[in-house]
Amino acid sequence: MPNPPLTVFGPHITFLGVDACDLDDPATHADADVVILGAPLDGGTTYRSGARFGPSAIRQACYLPQDGSRPSLALRVDALKDLKVYDAGDVAVYSGDMAQSVRGIESAVFTIASSGAVPVVLGGDHTIAWPDHTGVARHFGFGKVSMIHFDAHADTADIQFGSLVAHGTPMRRLIESGALRGDRFLQVGLRGYWPDEPVLEWMAEHGLRSFEMTEIVERGLDECLTEAAGIAVDDCVGVFLSIDVDVVDPGSAPGTGTPEPGGLSPRQLLDAVRRLCYELPVVGLDLVEVAPPFDHADVTALLGNRVVLEALSAIARRRKDQRDGTTWDPRQPLLHGRGADEQLARIAAGRVRGHGQPRSVGEPMPPEGPAGAPR
Repeated sequence: MPNPPLTVFGPHITFLGVDACDLDDPATHADADVVILGAPLDGGTTYRSGARFGPSAIRQACYLPQDGSRPSLALRVDALKDLKVYDAGDVAVYSGDMAQSVRGIESAVFTIASSGAVPVVLGGDHTIAWPDHTGVARHFGFGKVSMIHFDAHADTADIQFGSLVAHGTPMRRLIESGALRGDRFLQVGLRGYWPDEPVLEWMAEHGLRSFEMTEIVERGLDECLTEAAGIAVDDCVGVFLSIDVDVVDPGSAPGTGTPEPGGLSPRQLLDAVRRLCYELPVVGLDLVEVAPPFDHADVTALLGNRVVLEALSAIARRRKDQRDGTTWDPRQPLLHGRGADEQLARIAAGRVRGHGQPRSVGEPMPPEGPAGAPR
């Protein structure tokens, strides 16, 4: 097994203790289903920087041991065990040289995608969506990988502060390059007071479908996701999810660079990511804009960690159901099919007393335990 991968900021650890790999040594990830990659770049931020510390925070934000195992109560899989998940550490990025940084990220993502694994990239600011999606599209074909983009902001500006490379421009770069079709680009959660009218007109001309929060509130998130999912799989071989944590209301995710009130709840985002990764052929994912210097009690990093886990668990369950011919039912009670079912049947048959079930007349009390102990 390789040594722990290089993480640029913070301790040399892997995501929740999964095995490390070395992208320069194909043998270390030849059997990978998923490879996690850090992209600690925040040189594209236009307001508050700090997302360079995001990959390290997301990797370790959990109250459970870093043991490479996380069984999902809801999905009944352990994604970190059922899938072959590796962590390749962080890409070497240079905040003073954005062009070189995005080339390095794209190369690393392409290496992962072309090996047959799903790249999961931990940002970093949203600049990285450009090289992340491009690296996947180089493998599957330009125009063949759609994107569902969770964000408060459109990120479709042309130039920001004199630069073509910034966290407000990656989606325009993708569409202009041909890596991403404008009419297969779906945005969820937009709100606030940006972008301006010329940018909105460019978006309309290129066929984007953007779900602003007012529409989401009126129609319901599930209905909007159904529409987005239908478009995403039309004439595309795979879907890339790009998740900016600022899609969530800053009351629940304060640790981000450009907070905008009025967003999704954490529960809505987790459910949405789980649903899309279960229902759709997700071939890549990035999670961006977690900025620990502005976090409180690690709540944003914890949410980011759980977004990744929900995605991996849903991918694992999707593959399990495809293999076994089963279907996950989100309405299924937690204990259905587990040992408690047999216990309930025995209670119903009178062989075991349930909690609070009265004793029959004349039935002796159980022996007294130690003083103060319940009987």
